[in-house]
Amino acid sequence: MKISELNFTELVSTYGDNFPMYQILDEEGQVVDQAAISELSDEELVELMEVITWGRAIDERVILLNRQGALSNYAPGGGQEASQYGSVLALDKKDVFAPTYRDVFAGVKFGMKLSQAFLWYKGHYIANQYGDDLSMYSPNVIVGGTTIQALGNGIAKRMKGEKQVALSLCGDSATSQGDFYEALNFAGVFKANLIAVVQNNGYGISVPTARQTKASTLAQKAVAAGIPAVRIDGMDPVAVYYTVKKAREYAIENGPVLIENMTYRFGPHTMSDDPKRYRDDEEVDIWRKKDPLLRLGKYLSEKGLWDQEKADAIYEEVKTQAKEALAEMAKAEPQKVSEFLNFMFKDQPQNIREQTVYYNEKEEN
Repeated sequence: MKISELNFTELVSTYGDNFPMYQILDEEGQVVDQAAISELSDEELVELMEVITWGRAIDERVILLNRQGALSNYAPGGGQEASQYGSVLALDKKDVFAPTYRDVFAGVKFGMKLSQAFLWYKGHYIANQYGDDLSMYSPNVIVGGTTIQALGNGIAKRMKGEKQVALSLCGDSATSQGDFYEALNFAGVFKANLIAVVQNNGYGISVPTARQTKASTLAQKAVAAGIPAVRIDGMDPVAVYYTVKKAREYAIENGPVLIENMTYRFGPHTMSDDPKRYRDDEEVDIWRKKDPLLRLGKYLSEKGLWDQEKADAIYEEVKTQAKEALAEMAKAEPQKVSEFLNFMFKDQPQNIREQTVYYNEKEEN
């Protein structure tokens, strides 16, 4: 093409064509990619169904606990289970996981204690004290903060020749932050063992994606960093799990991958949000028909591998787990200012030493 023939409108309109949305199971639970699903065992698919069912059950349980005042403000994850738990389940336990505030319970399936997850909602520091066998960041409330966290680990693993990855979850609005772009750019340059998963649920709180970016897809934002990207039906748990597994293999050998999961949250942004102010019931109903639990559940039921009895058993298990976690949470000692001061410095400056003495005396009385 000659420069005299350039059409800027046509040029930008073609960007999104390179990022079609991929599925393995359609909305009716029918296989649309036989080659892909044949690479997964029935055991893997049943475990995936168990995990996303657990995710839905704990989400509903925590909503009740929030309404009862047992836990503070909660960001529901109902609808996003395929994206959250499908991603985590595809990881190795020696990988690094960087979740957001909406992915706290995905962290439980990665190895975090449920009682710690509950304490996180109480703002207690014990929630962030992990054992050496758990390579996970504390769930991040900073929009765009997870990808740049995972970047550092991804670069380190590349430099050390380690066969693990760092995976970050973030929302669509995170891709409007400078930290996100900087993370992708550095990841590309240093061939970081990074999988950046963008959970595009259509809204940054109340702001629709179309008001956040002019880009027709979020996956295309990886192009400027020179790294591969793919757009997935984020309501298809099999597609998410399969794609993250493939991305993990690629990232270990070659470098970073960006995955955009097209998903949806059925509930509010948080329990203090009123979604009816920015979306209508008709939109929610359309997405509820894409429910990941219905989709994979139907596929497995037709194979005789899943039924309502199995789902009910998981819900009962979650009730017991939540009760035990609440009891464990109640054992946590109240936090002290002196403890916060002691956490800050290995060698305390004079002003901190003075404050520590002051608060130690105050707390003893």
